[in-house]
Amino acid sequence: MSTPHNNANKGDIAKTVLMPGDPLRAKFIAENYLDSPVCYNEVRGMLGYTGTYKGVPVSVQGSGMGMPSIGIYSWELFNEYDVENIIRVGTAGAVAENVQLRDVIISMSASTNSNYASQYRLPGTYAPTASWSLLSAAVKAAEEKGSRFHVGNVLSSDTFYDDADSLAEWLKMGVLGIEMETAALYMNAARAGKNALGIFTVSDCPLKGLSTSAEERQNSFRDMMEIALETAAAISK
Repeated sequence: MSTPHNNANKGDIAKTVLMPGDPLRAKFIAENYLDSPVCYNEVRGMLGYTGTYKGVPVSVQGSGMGMPSIGIYSWELFNEYDVENIIRVGTAGAVAENVQLRDVIISMSASTNSNYASQYRLPGTYAPTASWSLLSAAVKAAEEKGSRFHVGNVLSSDTFYDDADSLAEWLKMGVLGIEMETAALYMNAARAGKNALGIFTVSDCPLKGLSTSAEERQNSFRDMMEIALETAAAISK
């Protein structure tokens, strides 16, 4: 079987998928961490690979940028390819004052300015939340690595260039960082009865004027990748 966005066959994709936005980061993870990686998807350049990590089957699949894009790819993985767990590995901008460049954020929840939840016709405001099994395993992995990390709420924004300049408003509510995909991933997982988690490396601090290079965002940030892989291995035991 295949979808308009993924030419993998049933069984080509592991039950646990790491999902970076950048397909070249997917390639980097596959080539540097997975044993015997096989590329199962190249449609639209959105690379996907399956291999093993510490003997556990793991896939890594690009999602593209923004909630509409990860909404498509994660929905298909959950509903068409029987994936059980998706761990988003991406970058975030720091919002909270104590979050520094290259820190790791593990997203317990994801606030959003998106209208993505309207499709569910809920009689209230839904709170997109990570799966505890993945969250607890990731925190344990981060502690064992000695990583500098934070656990809490992120903002999944529909706007990269924010005309309202609203980060200060989210700061007062304790949001740790801003990114563009996780709320949709958490909603798709909840609707499918599956598991999801977002893990981020802080690539920039917009309120402090600090940033990392495009090459560093693509090819480094190994703490985040290794925490996600250790999480994938732990939940498969």
